[in-house]
Amino acid sequence: MSMMPKLAARDLAIVAATLALVAWSHRLQEVGAALHWPVAVLGGALVAVSGYLVHEWGHLLGALSRGSRVELPPTLAAVFLFRFDSDRNDRRQFLAMSMGGFIASILVVALLAAVLDMRWWADRVAMGLVVLGVAATFILEVPGAWKVYKGAPLPHGAAFVGGDGPA
Repeated sequence: MSMMPKLAARDLAIVAATLALVAWSHRLQEVGAALHWPVAVLGGALVAVSGYLVHEWGHLLGALSRGSRVELPPTLAAVFLFRFDSDRNDRRQFLAMSMGGFIASILVVALLAAVLDMRWWADRVAMGLVVLGVAATFILEVPGAWKVYKGAPLPHGAAFVGGDGPA
């Protein structure tokens, strides 16, 4: 089995476990169980992790939609879903990869705004952490994408292959 189906299965399992944990948190809060607090915090945090995973899949789908060369991780424990090859891809491919992540994040926030119920603590934690994550994305990723859009060279670093990035 290639790595992409394994990564997809891993991430779908995380999302499924997250949904189950949040539903359990709602039930615990409903009956007034003291255990609902840690379960709500964990469930809300896992919603944010799931949002990050969707963001990363958005980047990957954006990259692949333009025929970009990417490197999948050798293990399922990798932080990034893939690494973008800055030496073998062009500006258009980089911008498509960037936009894929941004669009995925916007869709996650819109979906959560539509389905979360703020009477549940897990949902409050989830929305707060997802908003923080999206803010971090804009702070960390948008300036670099904007620079490339304006003509700067493609970046190199931990999420990239080529140049001075990891081999």
